[in-house]
Amino acid sequence: MWIKRNLFLMNIGSLLLIAAIISGCQSEPEIKPVNTEPPTITLEATKEVEPTVSEPTESPEPIQSQQEFILTSEVFLEGEPVPSQYACDGDDISPPLEWSGAPDNTISLVLIMDDPDAPVGMWVHWVLFNIPGSATMLEVGLPADAELTDGSQQGTNSWGRVGYGGPCPPSGVHRYFFKLYALDAPLALDESATKEVVLAAMEGHILMETELMGTYSASGG
Repeated sequence: MWIKRNLFLMNIGSLLLIAAIISGCQSEPEIKPVNTEPPTITLEATKEVEPTVSEPTESPEPIQSQQEFILTSEVFLEGEPVPSQYACDGDDISPPLEWSGAPDNTISLVLIMDDPDAPVGMWVHWVLFNIPGSATMLEVGLPADAELTDGSQQGTNSWGRVGYGGPCPPSGVHRYFFKLYALDAPLALDESATKEVVLAAMEGHILMETELMGTYSASGG
């Protein structure tokens, strides 16, 4: 009887031991808390980049060459004396003149010669208009005709004559201006046209102008 009781107690103890082992093996492992807070992200300050705007490329403007309109004479230079053969106390013939640089669209040219130093005021020596736009010179000694062979026309000077009248100062040194005008149209005038009439008719039609000045004294040259 005692033996049976001891065996029973031993069996119970073995069962409890086994149960404890099984219980220990099945215990849940320790779970460490997980940090659920979102990670801190440090953003570096970024420089504001301005957008690059490409400026529109402009086409270069065509270079327009400003041609020089020049009037010259082979017998006197700017500011120098006009030879006596072209004056009233000489042969009184018109001097040779040349020019260059007139605009391409020149239709006609006008030449006016005057003396601002005359005692009575401006004295007009020569009025020549409707010179062909393609012309580049006037020959020496043009005739005193109302119309020349190339179609040029001559107006009336301060002596009341048609054509050229040379320098003829009563005293001292006078300046004589040869003024050349390039026009975009012809002038509907005749030989009675004076300097004032020609200037009024060509108003609004002047493309370019130039001049040549020579001097002359009463003693000649």
